[in-house]
Amino acid sequence: MAANGSTGLNREQKIVSALCKHLSLDPKIFLGDVVNDIKSLYSNILKSSGAPLDDNDEVLKWITFAEGFPLDSKSCFGVLNGLNDDLAQKSVLLGNGLKPSAADIIVFSVLHPFLIGLPNEDKEKLPHVMRWMDYIQSKEDFGELFEKILLKKAKFEPQLEGAKNTAKVVDSDVKKTTQNTKNADKLEANLNTKKSDTEKKVNKEATQEKKKASETEVVEKDKEVSVSLLNIQVGLIRKAQKHPSADSLLVEEIDIGDAKLRQVVSGLAKYCSPDELTNRRVVLITNVKPGKLRDVISEGLVLCASNEDHTLVEPLLPPEGAKLGERVSFAGIDGKPEDVLNPKKKQLEKITPHLLTDDKGVATFKGIPFMTSGGPCTSSIPKASIK
Repeated sequence: MAANGSTGLNREQKIVSALCKHLSLDPKIFLGDVVNDIKSLYSNILKSSGAPLDDNDEVLKWITFAEGFPLDSKSCFGVLNGLNDDLAQKSVLLGNGLKPSAADIIVFSVLHPFLIGLPNEDKEKLPHVMRWMDYIQSKEDFGELFEKILLKKAKFEPQLEGAKNTAKVVDSDVKKTTQNTKNADKLEANLNTKKSDTEKKVNKEATQEKKKASETEVVEKDKEVSVSLLNIQVGLIRKAQKHPSADSLLVEEIDIGDAKLRQVVSGLAKYCSPDELTNRRVVLITNVKPGKLRDVISEGLVLCASNEDHTLVEPLLPPEGAKLGERVSFAGIDGKPEDVLNPKKKQLEKITPHLLTDDKGVATFKGIPFMTSGGPCTSSIPKASIK
C-alpha cells in the first residue's frame, strides 16, 4: 500500500491538524509541541476547544485502534478487513452520523495514507471502509490536508420515456392473431409444464438443503478457528517457583483480578528464573481445561513468543496501562469465549498457528494486534510464533 497524498506532516501532526479543523481551532498552537501519544493529543485539543472531554470506553477503543494500527501492508489489510466487518453494521464509528465524531476524525487521519494509494481491486474488497472514508471526507473540510480519495461509483441510468412508449405501441390486429396462436399452444404447454415444475421443485429443494448444509459447515469451521473462542486475559505473576518434580517446569501464581490467585504450570525454567518472573505482567489463556502437569494442577496457559529454533522464549508483555483481568481484544472480531475449551475439538491447535509477532514485536492474530486498554501486547522477539 502506497502512502500517497502526503502533505509533509507526520501522523501525529495530521491528527492534530484534522482535529483542529474539526473543532475550528488554529493547529499552529499545538503543532510546535506534538507528543506521540494520541490519547494525550485528543485530551489537550478538546480541553483547548472548551468541548466536554469524552473519555468513555468506545472513544478510548478507537484511540487505541489508531495507536495500534500497523505500518506493514500485510498486517494493515488484515486490520482493515476487521474494520470493514465492524462498519457493515453502522454508518460511523461513533455518534448518530449527522456530524463525524472526534474518534472518526482520528481514525480517518491514520487510515488515509494507506487507503489513498490502494488499487481499485483492493478498495472493492473494503466497501464499508471506503463508504465511511468517502462520507468523512465529504462532511469535513480538511482543505489541502488530505488528498481526496477517488472512488468508482455505480452509474444510475434512468429508462427513457420514449423507449417505454415505443414498447407499448403494438398493432391491435397483430395482438389478436398472436393471442389465438398462444391459446392453441397453451393447453399442450400446461401439461408439460406441470410435469417439469414437479421435477424442478424436487431438484430445488435438494439444492437448497445441500446449500444450507454447506453454509452451516463453513460457519462452524470459521467459528472453530476464531480467536474469540479464547479468553485471553492480562495477569501479574505474584509468585514463581520451581516445579517440585520437573526441572523444566515452573509453577506461577497469577493475579487476574479475582479473589483467588490462579496457579499455572509452564515450561519456562530453561528460559527464565523464578525471580525474573515474579511481579512480571503476562497474558494468559484462562479458559483451557484445568489439568495436572507432573502432579501439579495448572489452570491456564501463559502465552509466550519463541524464535524459530526455540533458543529464545519469553512471555508476551501487556502494556503498563492494561488492567489486571481485562480481556485482550482484536479489532473487528467479536464473540463470546468458550466457558472451557474442548480438547477433543483441538480448538487451540487450530488457532495458535495464526498467533505471531510482527516485525516490530507486536503480538497479532492473522495480522490483527492483541489490544488492551493500554495499547498492544508485545515481545522483544520479532516475527516469532506465539504459544
